Amino acid sequence: MAHNRKIRVLIAKPGLDGHDRGAKVVARGLRDAGMEVIYLGLRLTPEQIAEAAIQEDVDVVGVDCLSGAHMALFPKTVQLIRGRGGKDILVIGGGIIPKKDIPKLKEAGIAQIFGPGTPIDEISNFIKANLASREK
Repeated sequence: MAHNRKIRVLIAKPGLDGHDRGAKVVARGLRDAGMEVIYLGLRLTPEQIAEAAIQEDVDVVGVDCLSGAHMALFPKTVQLIRGRGGKDILVIGGGIIPKKDIPKLKEAGIAQIFGPGTPIDEISNFIKANLASREK
């Protein structure tokens, strides 16, 4: 990530989940924290998310899932992003994710999971700290 530009974040809802209020709150909050945010919307495939992440040259992809399909959708999204050359893209997740699934998701390349009610500052600070440590 270049020092002279805003952090670029892509927020997307993979799968058939039709509830996006939380994703929109996070998108607005990260924008208000000074990041450039692209909100892709609902009912996307992992392929669509990965393609957009590469085309938009983002630093971060945030995927959100409330439908219970996170164990299939999140790892597939990471795999496709990496396969398209996005090895440096930070991938974070959100939604209603059982605690028992979080270690498996992290092993699959999701850097962090943020559940409902997570303060925007916590998400923003995690992104900034993680990207800063990658630049060293």
